[in-house]
Amino acid sequence: MKAVRFHEYGAPDVLRYEDVEQPVPGAGQVRIRVAGTSFNGVDGNIRGGFMRGPIPVTLPHTPGLDVAGTIDALGEGVHGFEAGDRVIGFLPMTGTGAAAEYVLAPAGILAAAPTGIPLPDSAALPVVGLTAWQALFDHAGLTGGQRVLINGAGGAVGRYAVQLARRAGAHVIATAGPRSGDAVTSAGAEEVIDHTTTNVIEAVSEPVDVVLNLAPIDPAELAGLVTLARPGGVLVNTTVWMPAPADEERGVRGIDLYVRSDAEQLARLAALVDGGELRVDVAERVPLAGLPAVHARAAAGTLPGKVVILPPGA
Repeated sequence: MKAVRFHEYGAPDVLRYEDVEQPVPGAGQVRIRVAGTSFNGVDGNIRGGFMRGPIPVTLPHTPGLDVAGTIDALGEGVHGFEAGDRVIGFLPMTGTGAAAEYVLAPAGILAAAPTGIPLPDSAALPVVGLTAWQALFDHAGLTGGQRVLINGAGGAVGRYAVQLARRAGAHVIATAGPRSGDAVTSAGAEEVIDHTTTNVIEAVSEPVDVVLNLAPIDPAELAGLVTLARPGGVLVNTTVWMPAPADEERGVRGIDLYVRSDAEQLARLAALVDGGELRVDVAERVPLAGLPAVHARAAAGTLPGKVVILPPGA
C-alpha cells in the first residue's frame, strides 16, 4: 500500500511517499481502509523532532492522528464492529498514523462516522473537535449563561469551540483576524474582536467566566488574559509549551489542556454533526502524495484552514 513516512526528523522534505506492507490487525484492533486523514499542527512538531519527549514515535513514522474510513478486517476479541462499518477516530499519538491507504486502530477509540457529510471530510472532526469539547466542558465546566472569551477562534479548534459554546447557551466573545472574522461570526460568536487592530484586553468590557486560549501568543499576553476572568473563573490554554498562568488571589485557575482520545465524546460530536448542530469546515482536500507540501505550507503559515488528506482511490 501507499503511505507517507519520515525516516528521520527534520523539515517537511523528510516526508516520503512510498510503498509499505499492508498491516494485519492484532487482538483488539481493526484495520481501516482510510477515506481521509487531516493535518494537525502537532503533526509538524512531531516530524520536526520537537515532541520526542512527550510523544516518542518509532522511525520510520507515518503521521496522521485523525482517521475516517471503513473497517475491512477485525482482530481477535473485537466486539461491536463489523467489516464495512464507517468509523472515525483519534489514533494513539505514539503509534502509526493514517497518512496511508490502510491503518490499524484500537477498536475502543472508534465511533461511527457522521452520515450527513462525506466520509473523508469526517477526518476533520476528531482531534480538533475533541480539543474544543474537552477544553470547554471537561476543564472549564462551561454552562449556559456564562461568558467565554475564545482567543484564536479563527482556527479549526476555535470554530468548533464557538459552535459548541453557543449551543451550550454561553455568550461567546471571539478574537479573529480579518480573514476569519466572518467565519467566526457565522459559527455563532456574538462579539468578534479583530486582534490585528484592537487590544483584546481593552476590548473586553466585562469579566468572563472562561478564557480559552488557542493562539500562540507570548507569555505577557497570556498573563494579560487572566485579568479578564472573573474571580473564581478559569483560563484553559492549549499552547502547552507555555504553562497556563493563574491568579491565586482571585481564585482564577490556569489549566493546560492535553487532548485525549475519547470514543464516547467523539460519538456525541458526530451526532451533533448529523443533527445539524455542528458544522464541519474543510478548506482543502489534498491527495496523499501532496502531504509534504501541506507540511511546508503549514510551516510557512499559509494553510487556509483545515486540510483533509485523501489516499489513492478515496
